[in-house]
Amino acid sequence: MFNFNSWRHKPLLYFKTVTFSPISQNPLPLSLYFCTNTSHSTSFAVSYLIHNFGFSPQSANKLCSTHRVKFKTNQKPDSVLNFFKNHGFSNTQLHNMITKAPWLLSCDPIKRVLPKFQFFLSNGASNSDIVDFVSKNPVVLYASMNQMVPTYELVYRFLKSHKDTIACVNQCSSFFGDRVVPHNITLLIENGVTDSNIARMLQRRSKIFNRRGILKVVGELKDLGFNPSKSGFSIALLAKITVNKTLWKEKVDAFKKWGWSDQDVLEAFRRQPHCMLTSIDKINLVMTFWVNQLGWDAMALVKGSAILLLSLEKRIIPRAQVVQYLLKKGLKVKSLVEFINFFTFIPQSLIHFTSTADFLSHL
Repeated sequence: MFNFNSWRHKPLLYFKTVTFSPISQNPLPLSLYFCTNTSHSTSFAVSYLIHNFGFSPQSANKLCSTHRVKFKTNQKPDSVLNFFKNHGFSNTQLHNMITKAPWLLSCDPIKRVLPKFQFFLSNGASNSDIVDFVSKNPVVLYASMNQMVPTYELVYRFLKSHKDTIACVNQCSSFFGDRVVPHNITLLIENGVTDSNIARMLQRRSKIFNRRGILKVVGELKDLGFNPSKSGFSIALLAKITVNKTLWKEKVDAFKKWGWSDQDVLEAFRRQPHCMLTSIDKINLVMTFWVNQLGWDAMALVKGSAILLLSLEKRIIPRAQVVQYLLKKGLKVKSLVEFINFFTFIPQSLIHFTSTADFLSHL
C-alpha cells in the first residue's frame, strides 16, 4: 500500500498516464457523442468518460452537465487517476467514485485531496481504511478543510473514538459539506439533549443531523412529554425524523386494526418510542400471536410496547409458554400487564436454565 505521507511535497509531474479499458469495444466516432452547442472542454470530458470508463454517451453527458466537469486535455484527469491509483485505489473503485463525484477528474489532488488523506491518517485511520472509506463515499472529499476539521472534531467530542467518528461520517455522504450538521448539534445541546443521547444518534443514524427543521421535532417531542435528558428521547427523535408521515400513518393504522386508538398509539410511543421503528410486518406478527394464538388482550401491549422489540421466536413465544403454564397452575393476576416485565428482562433466577422446557421442569 502506498504511503500517503510520502506525497506531501511531490508534484504530479512524476505520474505516468493511466489507461482504463472501456466497456465498449467498438466506440462511435467522437463527433457523434456530443451536441453541436456543447463546449469543447465539456465535449472532451464527455469523451473521456466514455473511452476511459465505459459510460454511455447519455450518462457521460448528464454527469458532466450536472457536475460541471470540464477539461480540454487528458493531462488533468490522467494525473488525478494516477494519484488515486498510487494511493491504492482499484479501477473498479475509481469507476464507482467517478460515477458519484466526476468533479474529481478536474481537481488538483495535491491541494484538494491529499490534505484530507493526511488528516484522516493523523487521526488513526490506516491507508486501507481511507481507501475503503473514500471509495464508498467520495463526496466527502468535496468539503473544504475548513468545513471538515471543525465538524470532525465536534463529532469526536461526543463519540470519543476516531474509529467511531469515521464510521459515523461514512453513513452520510454530505456530512462534512453541510453546515446544518454543527448547527443541529448546537440546537440539541441548547435544548437540553445530553451528550450520551447525541452520541447515540450519531452512531445509529448520523443522517438525521443533515435534516432541516430538527428544532420543530424536538419541540413536538417535548410537548408529548419526552425529556431530552432521558435515553428514550434519542430513539423518539430518530423515529419522528426517519419515519415519514405516510409510513407513520400506516403504522398507526396497523395498531388500530387491533383495537388501539390514536391515544393508545401515543402512549405506547411515549413508553417505548422504538415501537414506531418496528416494521408493520413485525407489528402484525406479534399482535397475531398475542391475540389470535394466545387469546390475550391487545390492549396489554399499549403499556408493554417494549415487547415489540423482542424476537418472536427466541423471546416472546418461549416466555409466553411459561406464563401459560403458571396461569394453568392457578397463578392469579389482575391483568396481563403484570407479566410484561417478565418478557422484557432476564430474571437472575432464570439465567442458569438453558431452555423453557428446562425451566418448566423445575417448577
